Amino acid sequence: MLKFSAQIPTRRVVRLRLPTALIAATAVALATAPSALADTSFSSNWSGYAVHRSGVRFREVKAAWRQPTVSCAAGSQSYSAAWVGLGGYNQNSNALEQIGTEVDCSASGHVISSAWYELVPAPSEDINLQVRPGDYMAASVTVVGHRVTVSLEDATRHRSFTRSFDAGSIDVTSAEWIVEAPSDCVSANSCTTLPLADFGSTSFALASARTTTGHSGTITSRYWDWTAITLSPGGRRFIAYQGSGPAAGAATPSALLLGGSAFSVTYQQVSAQGNPFFARRATATAAGYLLHPGR
Repeated sequence: MLKFSAQIPTRRVVRLRLPTALIAATAVALATAPSALADTSFSSNWSGYAVHRSGVRFREVKAAWRQPTVSCAAGSQSYSAAWVGLGGYNQNSNALEQIGTEVDCSASGHVISSAWYELVPAPSEDINLQVRPGDYMAASVTVVGHRVTVSLEDATRHRSFTRSFDAGSIDVTSAEWIVEAPSDCVSANSCTTLPLADFGSTSFALASARTTTGHSGTITSRYWDWTAITLSPGGRRFIAYQGSGPAAGAATPSALLLGGSAFSVTYQQVSAQGNPFFARRATATAAGYLLHPGR
């Protein structure tokens, strides 16, 4: 979500039918996926899973999740987002096609829940879709050539959003299922990763991807490699400008379940005291644009 502001804001920051089995899929671990073709990575703004392999191009990514409830306190703003997307993982990426939801804490301690889509490097756009903590969401991103279709359904409220665009910049070298600490920019070279909201745990289910050659599978498919990403201060910033790191908060993905189609991301509190990362500016390793800043 790309947006520039004079200061960190006070914040306001196809159709899918969600199966009844989502509740069971997100709550019950029936099997743990094998660790073949897997690696791990640390990021200062992403947590979850990405799939990728040299020569592989992706056409579609899907998943479902339950909008989390955040713990808020007056006087402390914080932010979190859950999304699926194509692109952005490669070190030199300058594009990302994504759709998701956000749940934040306002300065007065209120929970703010919303939905959005973004075609980086274009700014993010709010979706006129009422989303509340506890709602079951299903999302997909499909790219054919430079035609991008994003879809989001709130199965709890029986409302959905679908829109197609022609995009100038496209990256389909990876697929992602991510919980993110949003960032905010005051200029192209001055960005801040916002404090991560205490979202407890967010569970993804029905995660799948499809390549341009028609191969479909879960995160652990033999057609691609996969990476578990832990959000930790000092880690790599994905698809981001230069900027400082998060004030507090970390997040860790669980092991993959249900044949690689489900996992959860869990929030962890991180103290800034004594951590040298918080005393310096962090340089982005990706040559792209800011992903998902607060609004």
